[in-house]
Amino acid sequence: MYICIDKINIMTLQQLEYILALNKYRHFVKASEKCNVTQPTLSTMIQKLEAELKVDIFDRSKHPVQPTALGAKIIEQAERSLTEIKKIREIVLNETDSVNGTLHIGVIPTLATYLVPRFIQVFGERCSSVQLSMSEMNTATLIDTLKRDGVDMFIAATPLNEPDFLEIPLFYERFYAYFTADHPLKDIPLKPSNMPQEKLWVLEEGHCLRDQVFNFCTTTMPYNQIFEAGSIETLVRIVDLNGGYTLIPELHLPMLSDEQRKNVREIDDPPAIREVSIVIHKNFVKGRILNEVGEVFKTIIPDEMIDERLKKFAIKL
Repeated sequence: MYICIDKINIMTLQQLEYILALNKYRHFVKASEKCNVTQPTLSTMIQKLEAELKVDIFDRSKHPVQPTALGAKIIEQAERSLTEIKKIREIVLNETDSVNGTLHIGVIPTLATYLVPRFIQVFGERCSSVQLSMSEMNTATLIDTLKRDGVDMFIAATPLNEPDFLEIPLFYERFYAYFTADHPLKDIPLKPSNMPQEKLWVLEEGHCLRDQVFNFCTTTMPYNQIFEAGSIETLVRIVDLNGGYTLIPELHLPMLSDEQRKNVREIDDPPAIREVSIVIHKNFVKGRILNEVGEVFKTIIPDEMIDERLKKFAIKL
């Protein structure tokens, strides 16, 4: 018995990259710009692939262009296939003496001030052949950007409860209360349950630190709505001049003057702590670069804050 199978031409990796780009941007011109080809070239190559497969991957009558039901399945498989190809490249890179390539890291604003300058310095010394770029964004924007492959990874407070992401804890950071010098309650033992109920200055909407403040304070706690600051430094300055108090992360303490440090109080029973992690997509394949990032953070973050697992083990994908 002979079985005849219709022959189709072997699709190229380039064609797969083109359909992924078009699916991501839903616009032929934007997709072609991302792929560094002309719009007619990208369109022609996708049409050739559709002709070879004898299916429509995209519905061009929709604006913006949309994948067909079958096209969505093809795109999903294309993503998996290209990920496996990238893993082959990563295996080769892991066997070489140097780390190279590109790396785009996102970071939330309440960490960027403390982490980015030192990270750029130390990472540059360790991985001079890697083209590094870093972007400061709020958590919601970082989540959306990672889903669209706009960054390779980001640094944020976790957990995020995103099923397509992996979170690798880096360190644990305490919150401290920062009072005005003459605050009548400055010297009482502080707990989340007895935080002062007046003149709490907070960050503006969209900052994860703001959400964490209200997680460990009572949700009904009033806060000052005259001005919601965009940075910890601004909050400290507001407290100094206008009274009340705010909450600051541990990494901000070295930036305070000796006089300002007298106005800092611990929060105990339980202490207020946030987990900070590297967040990557499940299909992330740059294992060696990921470990280099971890090593840099072990260098720039105080040892007592580092996650114990990160101290002892390499990161395994």
